[in-house]
Amino acid sequence: MKFSSYEVNGTATYGLADGEGKLTTVGDDLAHRYPTLKDVIAGDALADVANRLGDKTPDTDVESVKMLPVIPNPAKIICVGLNYKDHIAETHNADTEKPMIFCRYPDSQVGHLQALKKPSQGEYYDYEGEMAVIIGKHARFVEKEDALDYICGYSCYNEGTIRDWQYHTKQFLPGKSFFETGSFGPWMVCTDEIPDPTVLTLETRLDGEVMQHTTTDMMIFDIPTLINYISTFTPLNPGDVIVSGTPGGVGFRRDPKVLMEPGKTAEIEISKIGILRNPVEAA
Repeated sequence: MKFSSYEVNGTATYGLADGEGKLTTVGDDLAHRYPTLKDVIAGDALADVANRLGDKTPDTDVESVKMLPVIPNPAKIICVGLNYKDHIAETHNADTEKPMIFCRYPDSQVGHLQALKKPSQGEYYDYEGEMAVIIGKHARFVEKEDALDYICGYSCYNEGTIRDWQYHTKQFLPGKSFFETGSFGPWMVCTDEIPDPTVLTLETRLDGEVMQHTTTDMMIFDIPTLINYISTFTPLNPGDVIVSGTPGGVGFRRDPKVLMEPGKTAEIEISKIGILRNPVEAA
């Protein structure tokens, strides 16, 4: 199963995605019961909604609507830093015994095909290709061996970062939450299609040139470890998002630097999920 969130004629909705760009939008009955995709997840109704929409003909496509972040209204977006050895090496940081955790705000993200905005107040606007994990049920003090049971799906994430603002202090938040600088999509692929998140290939491209390439088994702290750690200090709830870290190859650490500038197009591709594509514009 795959689901997307989007706007049709200015009205936010969601539907079943076929993985090729076709969308089957929920009807008024389902939209009344579950106004958002997060509500479907909270109601443990993904399979029911998919069954109701599965026999219907797609009514639109990703090019004809305004794509929204997969979960437009998450209560929490929890990000992981320094989770790949090659990224630690290029940033000249030391290994950490525990995951490096920070957050970003929901309005810092856009959906598939929507413009990423480079703010005039920042000089170095960098890409970060990552896999997003969407939580499917309330999670608190989760054991590693049970952690995958708390996930409802996965998606692509460009954790766009204003590097000069990131490094103002040791706290990352300012560089990570500029308005509409990150992206999340194109759809959520449910765990029925991805039972094992460690066997995926992730690639970031800027104007078609490969900038980052890795496999998710290269994470230092795997997804069960992250859920165990995060659910210990904060409850996770349906629709919360964990952005699991970026590999080496970020543009700010290249010589010369290769950054997201207006006119360029960024793509994040993850096997079994799809391609998240966004043009870059000046804010």
